[in-house]
Amino acid sequence: MNCPICRKRSRWKGNPWRPFCSERCQVLDLGLWAGERYRVAGASLMVTPGEEDREDESLDQPPSTS
Repeated sequence: MNCPICRKRSRWKGNPWRPFCSERCQVLDLGLWAGERYRVAGASLMVTPGEEDREDESLDQPPSTS
């Protein structure tokens, strides 16, 4: 198997950093996730400014009877 960061050949069995070849590549990958370089497809879970206020306002109103 090849390391997903540096593409060097790496062992799977007995490798504490698998699928990476080294701790360095494992930490680099973690940094890429933390820096939002990688993303998982799907709807955004982030609340944009002002959106939170609109949600609070809808909770104060009685349910519609349509």
